[in-house]
Amino acid sequence: MLTTPSESSTPATTITEHEMQEVARANATGLQPVVFVHGLWLLPSSWERWAALFEAAGYTALTPGWPDDPDTVDEANANPEVFAHKTVGQVADHFDAIIRALTKKPAIVGHSFGGLLVQILSGRGLAAATVAIDPAPFQGVLPLPFSALKSAWPVLGNPANRNRAVPLTYEQFRFGFANAVTEEEAHELYKTYAVPASGVPLFQAATANLNPWTEAKVDVKNPERGPLLIINGEKDNTVPWAIANASYHRQQLNEGVTEIVEMPNRGHALVVDSGWREVADTALAFVRRFV
Repeated sequence: MLTTPSESSTPATTITEHEMQEVARANATGLQPVVFVHGLWLLPSSWERWAALFEAAGYTALTPGWPDDPDTVDEANANPEVFAHKTVGQVADHFDAIIRALTKKPAIVGHSFGGLLVQILSGRGLAAATVAIDPAPFQGVLPLPFSALKSAWPVLGNPANRNRAVPLTYEQFRFGFANAVTEEEAHELYKTYAVPASGVPLFQAATANLNPWTEAKVDVKNPERGPLLIINGEKDNTVPWAIANASYHRQQLNEGVTEIVEMPNRGHALVVDSGWREVADTALAFVRRFV
């Protein structure tokens, strides 16, 4: 992938021992693998219930992290600097390496910036089926609703945040993630899941339509992309319908199956909140149709 020095200044990190163990386990089982890709302000642990559901359905689940992800939320909040400088391209290449180590082409499921990443990976022909949930926008996706700008403003509001790891306050998390749940549940989600995030990807997504060398770019026409489902939460402030639907229309340029589903009364926390199972079942049903 072409990048500018400003886009990707951090060298790719290696696959961790835990990730190698996940790959080895998946290859040993002979079952169809499903790779889960988290987004900003979350960790791989956000997929634990999803992984258990897919494994019970006969798949083998992998939940790799972004490069240098800590193991726990407490560790992440104690060492926020490890998240800084991670670019879209670097993270995509990290998951690319993991997927290529599998003996079977996996289904891939991603949320938020993970939803962008799985589209990048499927555009490289690496997916048997793809589910992008509330996906961050890529080059060619033009709508920028006010709520999306407000959700991103804790990072974009200060240019210096490009080189930082940025945590969300509870109020920011409540608006960007947990606006469609009760106050009590929002506090619990913030305590259980929220971690700092690299500022770079948000700047990359925000400038994708101005930078011809952007890493936030998806090959939507690759005939090897495979079937793709976009899932969007009706009340998502971070990735409103306008963004998800524009991504869907871009992906319709592909000859493969391309579908979109809106989940009523759901916000950006739809993969971790109390209604996660409905979203997971929707994703599972789509994957089952093809792999």
